[in-house]
Amino acid sequence: MSIAALILDGGKATRFGGADKAFVSLHGRPLIEHVLERLRPQVSAMAISANGDPSRFAAYGLPVLADAPEFSACGPLAGVAAGLRWAAAQGVEWLLTMPVDTPLFPLTLAADLSPGPSVAVYEGRQHHLAALWPVEFLPGLEDFLRRDVKYKVRDALALCGARQVDFTSPTDPFANLNSPQDLATVR
Repeated sequence: MSIAALILDGGKATRFGGADKAFVSLHGRPLIEHVLERLRPQVSAMAISANGDPSRFAAYGLPVLADAPEFSACGPLAGVAAGLRWAAAQGVEWLLTMPVDTPLFPLTLAADLSPGPSVAVYEGRQHHLAALWPVEFLPGLEDFLRRDVKYKVRDALALCGARQVDFTSPTDPFANLNSPQDLATVR
């Protein structure tokens, strides 16, 4: 089973004063470096979903995927669609998505979510963007984005038949670090 990964860096980070979350420091390193380090051994290829100037990610040597203009108002699902299109060109069957502000996910996430489609769950809560998407779902996702006005990730996951995978841990391995206070809890 071939899996590529997509790091989603599309939020506005208002609670970080608009700073790009990818470059917010945790233990002296940008969040994106923590996510890359955890993903790299699990997948065959990686890309970053981000709008704006892609050169800010040049040091990582990865493709930076912008949302297609047609889907620019669709939130993170626009990034997932761009990632699925890229993954198809890589010849892989699956795309593992992970938000850049979720640096504590399991080192075995890809294996844990396999076989997909699947989504991570912790204490009954779905972490919609910690998911394994079938690349063949791209046409279905694009159709969904063209006809739906809510653009809910959970609805797209249901449409592709994602199963829930429960994770057990003393703390939430999929916790989003959305604020300086959240960062302080993991320092």
